[in-house]
Amino acid sequence: MTGGEVIAGNVVLIGAGKMGGALLQGWIGLGVDPARIVAIEPEPAASIAALSARGVRINPDPASICSDAIVIAVKPQIAAEIMPDVASLVSPSAVVISIMAGRTIGFLAGALPHNAAVVRAMPNTPAAIGRGITVAVANSRVSSAQRQLADALLRATGAVEWIDDEAMMDAVTAVSGSGPAYVFLLTESLARAGEKAGLPAELAARLARATVAGSGELLHRSSIDAAVLRQNVTSPGGTTAAALDVLMGEDGLQQLMIRAIAAATKRSKDLAT
Repeated sequence: MTGGEVIAGNVVLIGAGKMGGALLQGWIGLGVDPARIVAIEPEPAASIAALSARGVRINPDPASICSDAIVIAVKPQIAAEIMPDVASLVSPSAVVISIMAGRTIGFLAGALPHNAAVVRAMPNTPAAIGRGITVAVANSRVSSAQRQLADALLRATGAVEWIDDEAMMDAVTAVSGSGPAYVFLLTESLARAGEKAGLPAELAARLARATVAGSGELLHRSSIDAAVLRQNVTSPGGTTAAALDVLMGEDGLQQLMIRAIAAATKRSKDLAT
């Protein structure tokens, strides 16, 4: 079955920035008929505007819009401003999928028509290259067919995991939502450490970037647990073991990561509405 067959009906995208644009490109790449897609974006990038020539309806008259799924991909700061317009587009059979960070199902349901089917999702930035991971949670109004549609729409940019407890979304945000920044910081830190050890800055940066990217790809392709992959690189008494003695020490990387994830989780809870 092709992606176009899985993603049935009319899809409305609210916000076609980086994440929304990645979803839009992913849907078209899966074979969804562009004529069934509406994109609402006040300032579309040239790449988004160009899709109108392929049939995507960009900023049409709201009265002409029919929706089976509405995907909200705007900054959470403007949620209160745009939700009345979103609510006016929701048909009784539509599922509303939000990727706005921190905006709870309660907030969304309260701003939408009574008994609206709502999915809250948290993607991450590797979605831009089709290698993201999204975690989603649905309210009780979402039917199995609507969940399947939501899953197909979100899967256009990578893997999807479903959870039943919305309270887990704060930790999800801390681990996978914010996680790419931790990996980029690791790359920065590895490069700077290499420079401190005597490597030219540009060489250290290239080595760090290639090492992190290659290790990530190895992890992606392998079914072996990360701990085992680490052990496979580590010879007793060798150079890797010497470094890991520092990184895995009492105040090492694991303890720092636990504190970092706890801080991000708390901040997510503070921001949630």
